[in-house]
Amino acid sequence: MAAKIVPVIMAGGKGTRLWPLSRSTAPKQFLQFLGDHSLFQKTLQRVSDPELYEPAVIVTNAEFRFIVAEQAQVVGARLSSILLEPVARNTAPALAAAAFVVARDHGEDAIIQVLASDHEIDANEIYRDCIRLARDTAQAGMLVTFGITPTEPATGYGYIEIGEELAGGARTVARFVEKPNREKAEALLATGRYLWNSGMFMLPIRLFLTDLATFEPEVHARALAAVKASRRDLDFERLDAAAFSEAPDISVDYAVFERTAHAAVVPSSFPWSDLGSWDSVWAVGEKDADGNVVGQKASVSDTRNSLVLSRDIHVSVHGLDDIAVIASEDAVYVGRLADSQNVGQIVKALARNEATRSLTEVHPTSYKPWGSVASVLSGERFEVKRLSIAPGRKISLQRHFHRSEHWVVVKGTAEVTLGEETRLLNENESVYVPQGVTHRLANPGKIPLELIEVQTGSYLSDDDTVRLDDEFGRL
Repeated sequence: MAAKIVPVIMAGGKGTRLWPLSRSTAPKQFLQFLGDHSLFQKTLQRVSDPELYEPAVIVTNAEFRFIVAEQAQVVGARLSSILLEPVARNTAPALAAAAFVVARDHGEDAIIQVLASDHEIDANEIYRDCIRLARDTAQAGMLVTFGITPTEPATGYGYIEIGEELAGGARTVARFVEKPNREKAEALLATGRYLWNSGMFMLPIRLFLTDLATFEPEVHARALAAVKASRRDLDFERLDAAAFSEAPDISVDYAVFERTAHAAVVPSSFPWSDLGSWDSVWAVGEKDADGNVVGQKASVSDTRNSLVLSRDIHVSVHGLDDIAVIASEDAVYVGRLADSQNVGQIVKALARNEATRSLTEVHPTSYKPWGSVASVLSGERFEVKRLSIAPGRKISLQRHFHRSEHWVVVKGTAEVTLGEETRLLNENESVYVPQGVTHRLANPGKIPLELIEVQTGSYLSDDDTVRLDDEFGRL
């Protein structure tokens, strides 16, 4: 009997390769580039079939815990656990901890599918066939990775050399190859024996943990200790910081796959991209007759083979070819689409300069457990923000010693607490929150509550917030 698969989704990365939309505190897996859902939400939807999958385990960090929970709720995803890493320790310790959690909750005979949360995949029938083959191969006693059929001599991926054929069509792994230069990539493709390393796996728990204990006993021991000493925090499970921080910083490829005698690969021809650069976003996007991928807040004329996206302002592009124009609320990137792999160099330069460092770290829109807040305008002694509060959610009961606030309801109904008084505000109504007064804002309605908040005072930073009561444990 075919076992159900427990998905393990790795969602803790802080990449900035798709700057200026992605930042270290707003990575690409949680952003909507093309379409109505984030890459993380699309990943959840790919593992939603209850006939094939158990509820998913999410591995992330404390900083992203609320956006993970919120985005999962929006798409109605079933979750088994949201596992919080106290520190970043590469993929081997993170995956080991997830494996121990699955073994605890589902038994050591379980099969896990390890997925990145920021890949774009066409989950067509070929994809589903590959998933079933990988599951069957894992049940037969192999540690399985997915090798993508190359479409070009890409230098941004590692490669897998295929070996002997196994039952059903999987292959043994002859060897792994690090990311090659262009010349070497062309030579690898010419042999017809190499696949791109996708970083996705299908693993029988017992075999994976046995091999891990053999090759990296410290990773095994520290991950197990971190799970045994973990604690519940609302809907999350926090790994023990002391134990997990002592785990070696090593990838699962180096820790297990390059050393095991049980490595197998499923050759996979379904459309796949890790969306590691703007040219890869263009490649998977829906193009017009001139080869352009254009967002809703953008327009083009006499322009070909270009990518134009804007989060806020409308952007118009004329008379260009092979160009990426990406506009966030506070920064714009313009460059040759073919050179977009070099965005990382720009980000590093910005990060070295104190005046521009925040552009690589903090996004104008930040996500909270109750919704989101976006900076609209700021100046000396004032700041204007746009707040969105999800139905049934509320901010903490709080007060500020150095600022006052004005709230204007744009959409929905607000339940406002000022001192001992609580009242409702409807659209186009406003309220003044004096400095030092205890206050709270809640959304009692069925639609998102949107407000404009104007802060005024001598000190406007978040550390002037004193929380007296909070349903998310942030006192």
